[in-house]
Amino acid sequence: MLKRIFYFSLLAIFALVLLGCSSPAEESAPAEEAAPAEEAAPAEESAPAEEAAPAEEAAPVEEEAAPEESDFSFALVMPNPLGDRSFIDSSNRGAEQAMEELGVKGTVIETNGIPEHEAALRAAIQGGNDVVLGLAIDPELWMALAAEYPDQLFGSPSEVFAEDLPDNLAAYQIDVHESSFLVGLIAGSMTETDKVGAVVGGDAPALNQFFYGYKQGVEEVCPDCEVLVSYLGFEFSNPTLGLETALSQYEDGADIVFQVAGRSGEGVLEAAAQTDNFAIGVDSNQDWIQPGSVIVSMLKRVDVTTYKLIESALNGEFQGGFSGLGLVDGASGLSWDEGSTTFAEEGPDNMTAKLPEVQAKVEEYRQRILSGELEVCNALNPTAACDDVAPAAE
Repeated sequence: MLKRIFYFSLLAIFALVLLGCSSPAEESAPAEEAAPAEEAAPAEESAPAEEAAPAEEAAPVEEEAAPEESDFSFALVMPNPLGDRSFIDSSNRGAEQAMEELGVKGTVIETNGIPEHEAALRAAIQGGNDVVLGLAIDPELWMALAAEYPDQLFGSPSEVFAEDLPDNLAAYQIDVHESSFLVGLIAGSMTETDKVGAVVGGDAPALNQFFYGYKQGVEEVCPDCEVLVSYLGFEFSNPTLGLETALSQYEDGADIVFQVAGRSGEGVLEAAAQTDNFAIGVDSNQDWIQPGSVIVSMLKRVDVTTYKLIESALNGEFQGGFSGLGLVDGASGLSWDEGSTTFAEEGPDNMTAKLPEVQAKVEEYRQRILSGELEVCNALNPTAACDDVAPAAE
């Protein structure tokens, strides 16, 4: 089972590990499972033919026993608590998938922001994990820890902004500009006020990769549309701020707002529902959070990269440095790609009537992007494609 702990509990937990408390706990589970297995045999002694059932059950028992023989473990340090239904929860799903499919042991460490990250990472290192992962960790902290513990493997499921990485630190860059273009295309095609917006967690290249792509997509199909943007000063855990900011954009005439703000973005979705307007979710499928108000969600699949980092370390294939994934790899995309029909089923008739044409347009542009025919502005690597969407000063 995946463990969830807060960083300030770790020292006590690791002390218990040193005292040997955890070993008996781990042994107790198999012991409890053995009892029912032994009782099952005499219960079915009267019918030799029925012995086939225990034989069939043997394979699953062996599959469950194999992971217990492995000493491989990982820890995943979160930038804030679970429950954002977005970026953090997506990475947690990757950790859970690794536990289930790879038979490894894992601990997810929840923190309450930047001041707690270093203590949480150090606790994870002291816990003897084979690989220590951290989501949205400051690059300088990564570099310092990687230098201090050269034999420890570290991994970041999302971007680390540095020129080079040491051999014991691997990081994924999930490019979201192309998928953000597609949701901009949707907003520009479905707006009825010719004014749409975006609420973004902070003014930084990684976050503007979402916004610039989105703005380009809007303007591709609605050149006369106005695109509003509000930055939240890197407050990602304040739904009230997200709500108030989105309400301001809706009051200003926007009818569709793209949220790129973590848990603060839940306030954007709520504002859409409160005002009978519409929103676009981010990172995970958020269509269901305010059904009928969230048209689509742009996916940033840190669940995929979290799983890949654990798998590579387990298989002895870990390589330090940067790796890139994006739309072509399925690491970013749309909730519609996963079969989400929430808005089609719950949205108002005048908006859902537009979906067939809009979805066809999305697929047309997706192919143009993947073929290289259309270049989307990438705020992390600006080119001429950014000239019309990025501020002149940048």
